[in-house]
Amino acid sequence: MDALKHYFGLHRANLVGAIRRLSSQPFASMLTILVIATALALPAGLRVAVNNADAVSDSWQGAADFTVYLKLDVSEEAARRTARAIEQREDVASVTVIDRDAALAEFRARSGFGEALDALGGNPLPHTLVVSPASGIASDVEALAKAVAALPETDLVQVDTAWVARLRAMLALADRLVDFATVLLGLAVAIVIGNTIRLEINNRSVEIEVTKLVGGTDGFIRRPFLYLGLCYGVAGAVLALAVVALGLLLLRPPVRALAALYGSSFALTGLSLRESGALLLGGGFLGWAGAGLAAARHLPAIEPQ
Repeated sequence: MDALKHYFGLHRANLVGAIRRLSSQPFASMLTILVIATALALPAGLRVAVNNADAVSDSWQGAADFTVYLKLDVSEEAARRTARAIEQREDVASVTVIDRDAALAEFRARSGFGEALDALGGNPLPHTLVVSPASGIASDVEALAKAVAALPETDLVQVDTAWVARLRAMLALADRLVDFATVLLGLAVAIVIGNTIRLEINNRSVEIEVTKLVGGTDGFIRRPFLYLGLCYGVAGAVLALAVVALGLLLLRPPVRALAALYGSSFALTGLSLRESGALLLGGGFLGWAGAGLAAARHLPAIEPQ
């Protein structure tokens, strides 16, 4: 038990020593942390942008609705009967019937072609159904539209969801690009921290030689540098979270105003708790890994003369 307490006591002392090391040279430490934060904030900001674009596309459930034009000889009763039959399908949320007389009255009021419509001598508009798929834009709209088009009362089915599919494809591509950028910038962070730890090892070469002379093991000598890299990584991740939060704070008012112009209540959302935790853990891991690689490469070269 005493050995375990001593072991954890050494780790606690190394962590406190790393924090003191950073605070003893605030300017140089802050410059390194700013570089790390910039490299981490870029993929985090891109992830926020993709998440919000996904949220916007998910809110366009009405984009999956399609219009069914019935044949002219279909009566209103038959149109409503057809609507009820379609609504009973599991992949349909609702069906709205647009009466041909109501549609003609609205068209007459808004188009300004009242006299021309009177000259037709009849109502040229059919009864119309607006079908809302159960799962919105995630539904197999094409399959549902084909099934409705096969009904004997149907004359024409108008589906306009191709642009939604294109948007989904672009968002999937953007998601892959963000993952790729995250990997590249993560490697950059590890390299920056590794180079910083290399300079720290060179500056403390005499101390390392003395420690080896009195029997210090490689693990004992390496541990303070690992905790120093960990502190750099976590501090950079915390600052990156602050940068992303500040960016969202500045962008929320204009985005809210733009959404209001389109009658939407959309508001920007930041990183989730899980994503924030992943950023902090990722920053710490990159710091630890970069420091470990630098220590493994440069510590063996320092031997007592």
